[in-house]
Amino acid sequence: MKKRIHAYFSGRVQGVGFRFTAENIAKGLGLTGWVRNAEDKTVEIVAEGDENSLEDFLTRLNDYFSQYIRDRDVDWQEPSGEFGDFRIEF
Repeated sequence: MKKRIHAYFSGRVQGVGFRFTAENIAKGLGLTGWVRNAEDKTVEIVAEGDENSLEDFLTRLNDYFSQYIRDRDVDWQEPSGEFGDFRIEF
């Protein structure tokens, strides 16, 4: 089943390759959406794909950046289908 996540990661998540790693993981899992640095020093992600792939995406990010992530807030939503790929937004 297709789902959408809107997530915020806080901690020391900027300047450690978080966006580039998220993009690579998302593309490898066939997800669509985007990742960007927010002005409040968090990283924001909107991603769509099948639920298992989204859960795998979140697990991989947590595993890879566990020493940098202080908190995460994930909101599960219905997908919009608006994205053609996954990209880094600047």
